Amino acid sequence: MNGNVIVGQSGGPTSVINSSLVGVFQGAKRAGCGKIYGMRNGLEGLLQERYVELNDCIKNDLDIEILKRTPSSFLGTCRYKLPHYEKDSAVYEKLFAILKKLDIKHFFYIGGNDSMDTIKKLAEYASKINSDITFMGVPKTIDNDLDKTDHTPGYGSAAKYVASAMKEIILDTDTYTTDSITIVEIMGRNAGWLTASAALARTEDCTGPDLIYLPETPFSYDKFVSDILEVKKHKSSAIIALSEGIRNADGQYICETQKDDMKLDVFGHKMLGETALFLSDMVGKDTGMKSRGIVFSTLQRCASHIVSRRDITEAYDAGATAVAAVAGETGKMVIFKRISNEPYKVFTETHDIGDIANVEKTVPKEWITQNGTYVSQEFIDYARPLIIGELTPFMVDGLPRHLTID
Repeated sequence: MNGNVIVGQSGGPTSVINSSLVGVFQGAKRAGCGKIYGMRNGLEGLLQERYVELNDCIKNDLDIEILKRTPSSFLGTCRYKLPHYEKDSAVYEKLFAILKKLDIKHFFYIGGNDSMDTIKKLAEYASKINSDITFMGVPKTIDNDLDKTDHTPGYGSAAKYVASAMKEIILDTDTYTTDSITIVEIMGRNAGWLTASAALARTEDCTGPDLIYLPETPFSYDKFVSDILEVKKHKSSAIIALSEGIRNADGQYICETQKDDMKLDVFGHKMLGETALFLSDMVGKDTGMKSRGIVFSTLQRCASHIVSRRDITEAYDAGATAVAAVAGETGKMVIFKRISNEPYKVFTETHDIGDIANVEKTVPKEWITQNGTYVSQEFIDYARPLIIGELTPFMVDGLPRHLTID
């Protein structure tokens, strides 16, 4: 591979996104590339000409191993919406001038749906101006909603955290004999993959959550209360897992019903949250029972102390595969294809970014129970292999050691 390489991280971080960065870094070194640059804060930072040479930041094998275990985005992230080149060609002209200045031949972007849209636009513009720069997407999202891939790096570790935390909450709650309702809010705007992973807590030593609500199924408050009271006929505590993005039959987010004005992010997405707290207050008032809401929030995406070894390994593979693929490809994303569950076998390949960008993969309807309050065994069989294995952090003075940029 000739020329220099640049890599960026975008969107919400995960506990394994830096393993993908390591995959790109080491893959580029093995391929004999020139300089390997890292964008500071993604495309937004690159447009401000903020970047680093990764060889100056990742100096030895110990740095590599610590970085794999470091959560969040080592290079910094952004939520920058790249306009279409037909509407604002000046941004593209500036960006490609910067890439030319750095002699960039291969561009890698680690991110989710919006990041893949960026890769799509950049690859199309490069083709339009006959640029020889290649553009490759490396998948990342705890939401697991990227299309055409069996699963997405970041999801397995987040699912492991959710299932583990649910077990601990259930054990804590079941200590008491008093009536109680616990509602746990898990990330997921339109796809309930992460909330569904709460079902993995149902093991030989744990009953798991009693009810699970996903955004793929319309949410009814009256039915919600009825479902809880049915659970309460058989046990003192009711544990519920639900997605932050659950919506009523009219398509309105439940958390939206309590707010006069929903803020939007740069992509026009409504900023969700506090669904569990809102419902907990309502249920407590309507049932007269003790009710509390728990919001995992960023904890579920940054808990590198309980990372899935399989997830961190596959995140690395995604980065390394992207480098290997760009020798003859552009405008693609690395995807995973599953061959079997027992034994678990997957392989990587690339897929045209045009089929992936701006498409959300949701939990199949057949994997949600008919009453809409749980997930099927098919989902369990799909998700459980993704949380297997552990990778212990390097501990210093009782705390995990991480790699950061000064």
